[in-house]
Amino acid sequence: MDPLSDVLALLRLRSYGARAFSGGGELSLSFTAHAGMKLCALVSGDCWLSVSGVAEPIHMREGDCLLLPTGQAFVAATDLALEPVDAATIFAASNDSGPITYQGGGHLIAIIGHFALATEHAALLRGALPPVIHIREDADKAMLRWCLERMTLELTMVQPGSVLVAQQLATMMLVQVLRLHMVAAGTEATGWLAALTDQRLAPAICAMYERPDKRWTVEALAKRAGMSRTSFAVRFKQVAGASPMDYLTCWRMLLAADRLKNSGDPVSAIALSLGYESESAFSAAFKRVMGRSPRQYGRNQATPPRRR
Repeated sequence: MDPLSDVLALLRLRSYGARAFSGGGELSLSFTAHAGMKLCALVSGDCWLSVSGVAEPIHMREGDCLLLPTGQAFVAATDLALEPVDAATIFAASNDSGPITYQGGGHLIAIIGHFALATEHAALLRGALPPVIHIREDADKAMLRWCLERMTLELTMVQPGSVLVAQQLATMMLVQVLRLHMVAAGTEATGWLAALTDQRLAPAICAMYERPDKRWTVEALAKRAGMSRTSFAVRFKQVAGASPMDYLTCWRMLLAADRLKNSGDPVSAIALSLGYESESAFSAAFKRVMGRSPRQYGRNQATPPRRR
């Protein structure tokens, strides 16, 4: 897989579900905070969104897509001066799989998706993203149009398997939104997500993800990138916010944490599979990155690891 797919696979991205909403007339709906991520796409009409923690209201037009990485509470309204109605009461009264119609529907049509990251490392993705990602450029919306149209069809004309198909389409839209954000952020962004889109670093990044067990050196990674050791190390630090070896170590420890949680593999086998000659060297690296030893981590899954 490619690095972004590897990260999302590690985080076990899954969709809680996606629903179609059709509202008529003047409306104002409040959505509570959500533990995962929220995705809202406007099929037709326009509305205003007031998102918790975001100073300015957001105007959404037909075809726009909005991602809330931390699942913030928000109000969606044709006029933000209106008193909002709790959206949960409207959703609860509707059919579990069919479209939600409010006040006769027909004017404002939207797709709403809820996603969960089934891992304690969810902050890895959310921490690399801004509070709101708003896809509003025509060229970007064109890239999402097929998924949006197909998802609308699946959610409004319910057929056998529609729920599963809609969830997969919502996941496709989420990945596409992440891609568009990574491209739009360009050279101004820093961090592990920005490093995935840097064309010069890409060969080295891919090599790390493909072979985390290999005993990489800065020289070997620089050679993959077609750069001198010094130029590579400087650029990597600027873009990723960490040295190449620190970046590699953190990725290895995330893989190790996943295996400690989800497999019965002994620590010695995990250490060897990630390129460590001894269990003690691996354990020291794991404790430095994750905040506790591998065995402590395996015994106590409820305690979140140190943020890094």
